[in-house]
Amino acid sequence: MNKLISRLLTEGTIITDGAWGTELMKRGLKKGEFPEFWNIEHPEKVEDIPRQYIAAGSRIVLTNTFGANRFILEKHKLADKVREINEAGVKISKKAAGDKACVFASMGPSGKMIIMKQVSADELEDAFTVQAEAIANAGADAIVVETMMDIAEAQAAIKAAKKTGLPVVACMVFDAGKEKDRTMMGNTPEEVVQKLTAAGADVIGSNCGKGIEGFIPICRRMRAATDLPLWMKANAGMPKVIKGETVYDTTPDQFAQFVPELIAAGANFIGGCCGTNPDFISAIKGKTISTHPARRTSRMTRPTGD
Repeated sequence: MNKLISRLLTEGTIITDGAWGTELMKRGLKKGEFPEFWNIEHPEKVEDIPRQYIAAGSRIVLTNTFGANRFILEKHKLADKVREINEAGVKISKKAAGDKACVFASMGPSGKMIIMKQVSADELEDAFTVQAEAIANAGADAIVVETMMDIAEAQAAIKAAKKTGLPVVACMVFDAGKEKDRTMMGNTPEEVVQKLTAAGADVIGSNCGKGIEGFIPICRRMRAATDLPLWMKANAGMPKVIKGETVYDTTPDQFAQFVPELIAAGANFIGGCCGTNPDFISAIKGKTISTHPARRTSRMTRPTGD
């Protein structure tokens, strides 16, 4: 197991952060505006997000780099700024984290589909390699390949991220099938574990797609299939559109009540995805302390990497 991941796990269940997109919107991001460009235009507003999560109890915060790959940036006529945007995103989160938390940089989907022949696996790996190198150069502690729906794209991103030497977390979305236990491409949790492990992931998991209660059986099945650490970040329920606004109606306390069961199912890293905020992280922290009483006095300094 990677040394940084191993050190973190000595603390028990590790609390990650919550949503970024909705938090940026609270700070003025407009519909249609490219979130990652805020790393250049409004770094102080971006920095406030990880600061708030760390104050609430996050031991790991992500970065505002989710869509900062060449294919997404091309749509916004920013393809020449891949390195600049990613490096800025990592530096912003590192400034907020100081020695209080680790920074795991986010890499999301390209928006292109291999199955539709819009892109090849090699082209994806090349694009993700440029992003991962920028992330590593800026000093991230790890890379999170997240919100992946196509396992082939996830594999390409993992391979690219592993070239940096950083630990890699890889997460798929399970929101398809009768039981909502398959990826968009029909992969089961067991298949995901096998393929992401083979690609080199150090931590495996799921994010987005549904509320936290739906993550418990997914986590349980993943734990039965692997000894690798598991990363779980659920939405604050399923979104509803009310008067033109997207609303998540799960409260922090409602969300957190499932945390002990998720820990029992095998989760090692727990946070939130769409619709969550620092209040959710505070609620999660309360439940992890009650599950792991020793954490009341656990060391809160930032672990060093390899």
